[in-house]
Parts: sequence; structure tokens; C-alpha cells
Amino acid sequence: MKRHLIAGALALAAGTAAVPGVSAHADSPAANTTVAEARRATAKYHDVGVAVADGYVPVTACVQLPGVGGMGIHYLNRALAADPAIVADRPEELLYAPDDDGRLHLVAVEYFRADADQDLSTDGDRPALAGIPFDGPMAGHAPGMPIHYDLHVWAWRANPAGTFAEWNPDVHC
Repeated sequence: MKRHLIAGALALAAGTAAVPGVSAHADSPAANTTVAEARRATAKYHDVGVAVADGYVPVTACVQLPGVGGMGIHYLNRALAADPAIVADRPEELLYAPDDDGRLHLVAVEYFRADADQDLSTDGDRPALAGIPFDGPMAGHAPGMPIHYDLHVWAWRANPAGTFAEWNPDVHC
């Protein structure tokens, strides 16, 4: 079950840039409420079978970038991804990391929105959640995936890089 998606991870790293202001909002009451809402809404998804039954499907192998960290395996809910609303208790993606025995553990959620004009050079429609701007715009990470914005929330595994950082140095595939 331990698979690496280095090419995808490199595309993720190349296609994203730090967004100014994230750290300024990361400890705000709104950010803390968002993390709490995400945890309440996704507690049942510690069982990956429940996530699959609710429409989340795996769309990547385990993503990690040596020397930076990992994200895990992305499970996408296509219906939520197609809806432009960004709601704290309805994340478009769930991220799972395998343990040494290959069992999956819920580590984070990810919010996703397709870029309206599909132009990497503009960001006038950058979404935010709890005052935290999303990363992007970035190219899709798989065939057919649009240019988009995303925001990681490490609701289930502590991230020394920060609750809203893209990569978690403690996640390994």
C-alpha cells in the first residue's frame, strides 16, 4: 500500500506558492472554529469505508515530497468539489496517511475550488475560509483536474509546519 507519487508531488510543489497572510490568520478565533467544525464533521471518516460510502473516492496515491513532507492519499467528493460553496463542515477532500502496516488514518481535510477563469496568471477569485486565503491558483495534479485553489487543514494530525500548511513533515508514505 506504500506508494509514492513523486511526480505528482513535484507538480504540486511547483504549482503552488505561499500565500501572504496565512500565518496572520491561523490562530484567529474564526480559524479555530473552522478546525473544530471540520473535526466534528469528519470524525466519522476515521473509518475510510464510511468516507467511501459517503461519496469520497481515492484520486491520488500517497503524496509526499522528500525533504518537505507528505499530504497522504486524497479522497475527493466530486459532488462537493463541483459545488462552488466553501463550507467548513463539508470539505471536498479527506487526506489519509498509511501506517507501517498499510492501515489508513485520517490526517487532514482539504477544501477545493476550481479557478473561475482557468488562468494561472490571475487570482481575483481566490477563495478564503475563516480569513485564510487558499493556495493557488495551481495547475491540476491529474489529467482532467482543473486549475484550482486549495486549503489544507491538518485537523487530525499535528503539523509542525502549521495547521494550514500544505505539507506535513510528519506524514510519510
